[in-house]
Amino acid sequence: MSRDDGDGNTDYGRRAFKRSKAHFSDRITADGRDGWPVEAGRYRLVVSRACPWASRSLVSRRLLGLEDALSLAVADPIQDDRSWRFTLDEDGRDPVLGIRYLSEAYDRRERDYPGGVSVPAIVDVPSGRLVTNDYQQLTLDLATEWTALHREGAPDLYPDKLRDEIDEVMADVYQDVNNGVYRAGFATGQEEYEAACAGVFRRLELLAGRLEQQRYLVGDTITEADIRLFTTLVRFDAVYHGHFKCNRWKLTENQVLWAYVRDLYQTPGFGDTVDFDHIKRHYYQVHTGINPTRIVPLGPDLSGWLTPHHREELGGRPFGDGTPPGPVRAEERIPAAHTP
Repeated sequence: MSRDDGDGNTDYGRRAFKRSKAHFSDRITADGRDGWPVEAGRYRLVVSRACPWASRSLVSRRLLGLEDALSLAVADPIQDDRSWRFTLDEDGRDPVLGIRYLSEAYDRRERDYPGGVSVPAIVDVPSGRLVTNDYQQLTLDLATEWTALHREGAPDLYPDKLRDEIDEVMADVYQDVNNGVYRAGFATGQEEYEAACAGVFRRLELLAGRLEQQRYLVGDTITEADIRLFTTLVRFDAVYHGHFKCNRWKLTENQVLWAYVRDLYQTPGFGDTVDFDHIKRHYYQVHTGINPTRIVPLGPDLSGWLTPHHREELGGRPFGDGTPPGPVRAEERIPAAHTP
């Protein structure tokens, strides 16, 4: 998520929305072909728990057990017009990178770069330079290039024999759901909004049909496709239904999708990365172009996230031949007040 798909926070909802492509698309690979070899402890993952694109990397990192290999920096959910900031840390500096703003790592890589300062981002710790902000490729590489550092029992999130189908599903989810809610929320005209909103719900209904008889999107285990759909669905009623006007129905009103997302939320590695307080405060307080009062709503009620979903009756093996990830490390736990 970028701080300036327009010219700053006040621009959201006042200019036509266009998703910026990742400008820094270097890859961290096992063979280091882009100059960035996989190496334990060398890189730092910078995220906002508010951002759905960054949340993909949080889920992947947990499922794959990369916590020791890839350290984590969590930015304040409230940006200013300079960029994501580390005001959650002592003295307002990231304790490893020593910077106040993520933009400093971007500037060390390239001055006057096009596009905004976005998360997720991976920074090279020794040089303090940004490596990549390619949110589409980043998690695929965690799954396929970082395998030597995966925990024992890590699931295969991008199995080779299913990649074509996974890619096809993810493309539709990205166009109509992941990005569709933004096109609806930041629309500057009625027709633009209606087309985007209709596309969101058309795709959600198709996905519900797909998930009615199978537990996961592709195959019988969790894959990258489920991670990418989850990070939008978990935010749907909290921010997209009201703030982004995607209000034909709430997720809780769709029996299949509500059970599906609860199933994932209750799976180790998913819900334990979700901070509803960060999500709500970011969307309602940063997007002042569409919420100038910056008032954060009290709802929705979160208690339903922990209710039985009965999706296990469809079968499926969440982690395939692997095992669930271990407990969340103490310093990365979500405060109880920010969870159901």
